[in-house]
Amino acid sequence: MQEKKIYPWIVVALLWFVVLLNYIDRQMLSTMKPSMMVDITELQTAANFGRLMAVFLWIYALMSPVSGIIADRMNRKWVIVGSLFVWSGVTLLMGSATTFNQLYLLRATMGISEAFYIPAGLSLIADYHQGKNRSLAVGVHMTGSYLGQALGGFGATIAGRLTWQTTFFIFGLVGVCYSFVLILFLKEKKTYTIVRDISLSIRKRFSETFKGVGVLLGSLSFWVIIFYFSAPSLPGWATKNWLPTLLSTSLNIKMEIAGPVSTITIALSALIGVLIGGLISDRWIQQNLRGRIYTGAIGLGLTVPSVILLGYGHSFLTILSGASCFGFGFGMFDVNSMPILCQFASPRYRATGYGLMNLAGISSGALITTFLGKSADSGNLSRDIAFLAVFVLAAIFLQLLLLHPETANKTD
Repeated sequence: MQEKKIYPWIVVALLWFVVLLNYIDRQMLSTMKPSMMVDITELQTAANFGRLMAVFLWIYALMSPVSGIIADRMNRKWVIVGSLFVWSGVTLLMGSATTFNQLYLLRATMGISEAFYIPAGLSLIADYHQGKNRSLAVGVHMTGSYLGQALGGFGATIAGRLTWQTTFFIFGLVGVCYSFVLILFLKEKKTYTIVRDISLSIRKRFSETFKGVGVLLGSLSFWVIIFYFSAPSLPGWATKNWLPTLLSTSLNIKMEIAGPVSTITIALSALIGVLIGGLISDRWIQQNLRGRIYTGAIGLGLTVPSVILLGYGHSFLTILSGASCFGFGFGMFDVNSMPILCQFASPRYRATGYGLMNLAGISSGALITTFLGKSADSGNLSRDIAFLAVFVLAAIFLQLLLLHPETANKTD
């Protein structure tokens, strides 16, 4: 009995390190640009760097629904293990890249492999934590993602001490080794039975596989959740990918300093936000079924003035204050995305649902990353980041108006 009580938290701990590596491997590229462009000259333009960051997002977005469908119908342990092993191998190989095209192809491959983790990982945690601590469990897991962003900010620092090639090699090797730890200790827990009838025609099997997509997209609430999830992704990905550049150019400081300062500020404030947001949400929902929705709305509300401060701040204090408030608010919002989905989606479709949410959210991120690359080259980066607050306000309005859950945990 004691093992049954402890193991759900062991799952969170095991997956915490996976999501940590997930974000380190994707994030450190954003701060290693100065080191890398010495060897790969195409990275000297912001537009090309934006293309490199965006290809990951586009591939990640397009593969997310597929990965969600697969996670709902397969053993999630092996989906997670395979995802970690492949993206870590790609990270290792990026250390051997000598041309922009090689780097571009590897970054795209990383998008495919990393897309398989989040829907499987979050739905597995949701199945292990069905009681009063679901948001807290998701929040503890997500602290790994924000710490990964913070540590990814040290990519430029490590590359300055060693080389950018060695930096990729070290983190890739760690991930490959950790995949074998998951093989030994991670266990699946499906709360439903998957029926596979081999007598069905290919057409009917295909229809059954994609049934969840139709069920989800047939719900108005799910469309609202998609917009609620994707609108904040615009400023979210803008800050992840472009805040180091904004801080460096606005305050005329070196990227070796701007990278760690910007990513650590947002990541650590978001880390606090997910823990506080998770605790508030878990308590609030016991009195009000919209408690998770209200908590997410409060978090999004905090990001609105933050984005304006980031865009128009011209001092170290104002930009860092905006980054801190943004990270905290975004963390409160982010930690409740999967728990809110659990109020509207059956367990058998949750990974699919989160995959569709990722498709919308990260497609938004890909668009804004490419757009802000051109914006940076034309000198309008600050103004365009501030304008993104409009989309966040729309998301807050729609979720408060239209999301009315009937249960804290949908089971059918």
